[in-house]
Amino acid sequence: MFVDRVTVDVEAGRGGDGCMSFRREKYVPRGGPDGGDGGDGGSVIVVAKHGVDSLQELVHRKHWRAKSGIPGRGKGCHGANADDEVIHVPPGTVVRDEKFDLVLRDLKEDGDSVIAARGGKGGKGNTRFKSATNQAPREWTPGGEGEKRRLVFELKVIADVGLLGMPNAGKSTLLSRVSRAKPEIANYPFTTKSPNLGIVEIDWDRQFVMADIPGLIEGASEGHGLGHEFLRHVERTRVLVHLVEPLPDDQSDPVENYLTIRREVETYSERLGIDLASRPEIVTVSKSELPGSEEIAQRLTEAAGVPVLRFSSATGDGLKQVVQRVWETLHPNS
Repeated sequence: MFVDRVTVDVEAGRGGDGCMSFRREKYVPRGGPDGGDGGDGGSVIVVAKHGVDSLQELVHRKHWRAKSGIPGRGKGCHGANADDEVIHVPPGTVVRDEKFDLVLRDLKEDGDSVIAARGGKGGKGNTRFKSATNQAPREWTPGGEGEKRRLVFELKVIADVGLLGMPNAGKSTLLSRVSRAKPEIANYPFTTKSPNLGIVEIDWDRQFVMADIPGLIEGASEGHGLGHEFLRHVERTRVLVHLVEPLPDDQSDPVENYLTIRREVETYSERLGIDLASRPEIVTVSKSELPGSEEIAQRLTEAAGVPVLRFSSATGDGLKQVVQRVWETLHPNS
């Protein structure tokens, strides 16, 4: 199951208490204070790790607590610091504090990390309070409390290319033909309910990641249909490939379908203040084996103002041209 949004509670460890102790040995009548400091509590750290592909682990563990530091002891023994509790998430995860609606960090790359809850500092033993005027201090301090937070983890798929289009436009089928991904394919709307990723290999040293985004509908930017749940996955993509079906099952106009999706992307971009709508877009007519696809391509060229490609996932016609155009758009100087 693909999980892209989870809320969990995190709690850092408490610092160990400082120790009040005096040196008591034979023949040492005034040994003085020898209480050690407590150890620091463990922190809760979130780390982006390559190979982790969803937030599934967090679904089954809603509370992450780091261990507390060890209290100090006599003879100047300091307590040990507690180990940190590490949460591994996929690259592309945004970590947000739910209470203050504050983004702690956007973990985009493998190895990016953030301290989600900092452990408490260890308390001071009475040795720390020794002075010329206070040679037998009985003061000590308790360990500090660890931070507590409720975090929202939001995964935004990282891909070079995002496939856009109405439901049943052929996005999943295209992904299955040009990569080894095996998305669910069926002849009904919203077959794809979660993003699918596939690696498209042109040759041994040229490849890119393509994401099949669930079909969008009018009002998606307002949350209709799958709406915001999956529009945000397009944010990470560098190039958009827009698939237009020449003969939609609902008898709608293909060109108007294209313009509808464009309006939703533009509205979403303006609302969030991102440059999604201005990113390179490759407009294609899928299912080119159907009658009338050439005419639709001509109308789309006029509406979009860019050359339109035609391809057929069923026959394979035009697939190489689409892949090559994507590569040239991703690497214009190669």
